[in-house]
Amino acid sequence: MTTTSEDRLANSTNEASLARSFARSEEIEAAIAQDASPFRMLSGARPTGSLHLGHYLGVLKNWARLQDAGVDSWFLIADYQVITDRDGVGTLRQRVLDMIADYIASGIDPDRSTIFTHSAVPALNQLMLPFLSLVTESELHRNPTVKAELDATDGRAMSGLLLTYPVHQAADILFCKANIVPVGQDQLPHIEQTRLIAQRFDRRYGRADTDRPVFRRPDALLSEAPDILGTDGEKMSKSRGNTIELRMNADETAKMLRKAKTDADRVITFDPVNRPEVSNLLLIASIATEQTPEAIADQIGDKGAGALKTLATEAVNEMLAPVRAKRAELVADEAYLLEVLHAGNAAANAEADATLDEVRSAMQMNY
Repeated sequence: MTTTSEDRLANSTNEASLARSFARSEEIEAAIAQDASPFRMLSGARPTGSLHLGHYLGVLKNWARLQDAGVDSWFLIADYQVITDRDGVGTLRQRVLDMIADYIASGIDPDRSTIFTHSAVPALNQLMLPFLSLVTESELHRNPTVKAELDATDGRAMSGLLLTYPVHQAADILFCKANIVPVGQDQLPHIEQTRLIAQRFDRRYGRADTDRPVFRRPDALLSEAPDILGTDGEKMSKSRGNTIELRMNADETAKMLRKAKTDADRVITFDPVNRPEVSNLLLIASIATEQTPEAIADQIGDKGAGALKTLATEAVNEMLAPVRAKRAELVADEAYLLEVLHAGNAAANAEADATLDEVRSAMQMNY
C-alpha cells in the first residue's frame, strides 16, 4: 500500500498530539504530588461482565493511587451503556453489585470516593439533549470507538445510543465538572470530543469569555499501564473468556494459567516482540512480585514454560489474595453494597442537578 503525503501528515500530527498528551499528563501528575485539591477525577466501567486481572493492573490500582493522593474521585458504573451494543442487559443488578465489590476490594474507599450508576442520575442523562445539538453526525461517525463497533456489527444497523456514545461519555465527565480522566491512548478522541462540547456550549451561550464558564475543560491523564494479554495470547477481554477474573479462587486461577499460550523454547527470555506470550507471563509475574521480567526469566532459565506458569500462578494468587478476601466479605453483605451505591447516587444527583440548573440558566431556560 502506498503511503501518501496526507497519510504521513496525519501520522505526524497524531504523534505530535500524543506527545503533547503525555507531556500534559506529566504536568498533572507533578501538580497532584504538590496539591491534589484542584483536581476531580471521573472514570468508570460498563458492568458487562466480571472485572479481571487486566482491569486490576491497568485501571483499578491507578484509581486507588489517585484517590490516595487526595484527588476528588468519582467512579461510574455505566449501566445505561450496557445497552449501546446489545439487545438486553442480562443479570445487570448482580453485575452492578459485583462491580461495586470489585471497586472497593481493589482499594476504592467509599468514604473518600463517589460510586454511582448512570440510571440513577436523571440530570446527567438530560445533559445529552443540549450536548447533542453541539455535535454533527459526521463527527460521531468519525469517532474511533463508534467506527470500531460499527465494523464489528457485520452489517447490523447501529443503534442511536451507540452512535451517540461519545456524547454520553461527555455528559459523564462534564456533569460533575471533572477535570482529569484517566484513560488509555485509544480513549483520547473521547476526551477531545468532551472538550469540544464544553467549549462549544460556553461559546454558544455566551460563557466562553467570562470568568465563570459552565464547564471546566477536562484533560486526559495517560499512564504507562501494562498491556496484559489474555491466556490465549490475544487482548484480555471479558467476551473472549481469556481472563483471570478477580472473583476467581486460587485453583481457578491456576487452571486458567496452565492453559496460557507459550512456545516450544525451554529457555525463558523476556522478548515481547518475538515471544509475546512468554513475555506476557513474565510481565504479570514481574508486576506481582515487583521484580523485573528479565530477572524472573534468569531465575527460571531453561526450566521451561511449566516452571514459568507455576511461578506466575503463585505470584498472581499471592498478589490477589487480600483483594479476593475483601471481595468475599463484600459480596456476602448486599445491604452494605446497596448503602454505598445509594449514598453515591445521592451525591451524584446533587451534583448533576446543580450542573443542569447552570446549563438551564445559561440557555435562558430557567423558568
